[in-house]
Amino acid sequence: MISKPLSEGLMNEKLAELAKWITRFSTSDGTYQTPFPALSLIRNSENAVPVYTVYEPSICLVAQGSKLVLLANETYRYGPSQYFAVSVDLPISGQVTDASSEHPYLAIRLQINPQQVLEFIEVTDYEGTAQDKSSRGLYVSCATTDMLDAFLRLVRLLETPNDLAVLAPLISREILYRALQDRQGNALRQMAPGAGYAALIAEVIRRIRESYNQPLRIDDLAREVGMSSSSLHRRFRDVTAMSPLQFQKQIRLQEARQMLLNEPVQAAEVAFRVGYESPSQFNREYARMFGKPPIGDIRQLKTHSLSGTTGKS
Repeated sequence: MISKPLSEGLMNEKLAELAKWITRFSTSDGTYQTPFPALSLIRNSENAVPVYTVYEPSICLVAQGSKLVLLANETYRYGPSQYFAVSVDLPISGQVTDASSEHPYLAIRLQINPQQVLEFIEVTDYEGTAQDKSSRGLYVSCATTDMLDAFLRLVRLLETPNDLAVLAPLISREILYRALQDRQGNALRQMAPGAGYAALIAEVIRRIRESYNQPLRIDDLAREVGMSSSSLHRRFRDVTAMSPLQFQKQIRLQEARQMLLNEPVQAAEVAFRVGYESPSQFNREYARMFGKPPIGDIRQLKTHSLSGTTGKS
């Protein structure tokens, strides 16, 4: 049975309660890892600068505030009672767009894995699961009554650690089940091993991430996963909104940025470490992605960090 939409008043009441629980366990800005490894709480009290990261498969529900996410040239916005679902590792940027110290951005994120999806597919007859079609690896949707209630029950468990260990895995499975029932749920169903071409693309993504600093050989990747090169290109773009080469470039530049932030190294050295043969090409592509060359970008990030205005994921 599909749950009915909540009335606006009841929805606001439940969101306020969820915000209260998130606030209780996140006393300042940041991402809080809870005792249940798959569950994180997110809080941000200001409209932050864009944060570039690789999102792993997860479902993120917003209780308060709003956020803007960019994938390649695509824009996704989501706010209270909406959730953002990601089915494969994707390099994206996220920016909180509605937050203040009195009304911070509050969200709860639940990691999911392909094996969980496969278990549901094996016991449930999902209509419309097409192995020859590949959906974008993310989407924004509205939470149903049942999903919102499940998230509330999950975050309440943080107050009872003994219950958390036993019940949190069950509730997290319920949340995934509710997401799979969504009209856009095929984006999650396709991540199951053997579910179709998108599952093969997930394997290609894993291999690119593991060897991002090595030359990208599409023909070899295609052969290893049993696809033609043209099919791999087409399916990869269907799922990620970019080509394999563009995907690798974003991974390289994100990794380079973290190295420059956290290690005493020069940009030229980092360029070679992440796989560039030309530091000048690295500088150009870095500036194109982050808005400034490496030196200026890192100086700005460190200034923001010292002043407490660095964006949180």
